[in-house]
Amino acid sequence: MSRIGKRPVEMPGGVSASVTGQTIEVKGPKGSRSFRATDDVDLTVEGQEISVKPRGMSKRSRQQWGMTRTQVQNLVIGVSEGFKKDLEIQGVGYRAQVQGKNLKLALGYSHDVEYSIPDGIEVVAAKPTELSVSGIDQQQVGQVAAEIRSWRKPEPYKGKGIRYKDEYVFRKEGKKK
Repeated sequence: MSRIGKRPVEMPGGVSASVTGQTIEVKGPKGSRSFRATDDVDLTVEGQEISVKPRGMSKRSRQQWGMTRTQVQNLVIGVSEGFKKDLEIQGVGYRAQVQGKNLKLALGYSHDVEYSIPDGIEVVAAKPTELSVSGIDQQQVGQVAAEIRSWRKPEPYKGKGIRYKDEYVFRKEGKKK
């Protein structure tokens, strides 16, 4: 039995869901998202709860049970609260600024890095050394944050680079004379 799949997904106020075949659409204050589940599970909406049940006890249907429930939970969280990743930039002269739908990063290269922000994602530079990536799709928010971080990953000697706010960078000692 799936411990995750057994629990129903509770919808907060202002969130509604509808199931059509194997597709569930969730609408909330931040927007609407949909997810198509595999044929191995059944989706039902009862009041303010969404429940996921496996169609059989095969290995594949049990695998899909917990994964589908987690996907539905992420839809509900996305349309009600949204997802957010915070990044911080460390290094002398390293900075970021948002210009319309573009993010301009000065990361010590001979040129500034231009990153075009995808639709559905909001990037805010509160300070030149702090970035906040937010949106209703958890996968897309994480992907955009990872792409921004990949331009200059934090290095272990001086700690310079782009890192997640809660990330710990293991520091190494430099060579000795």
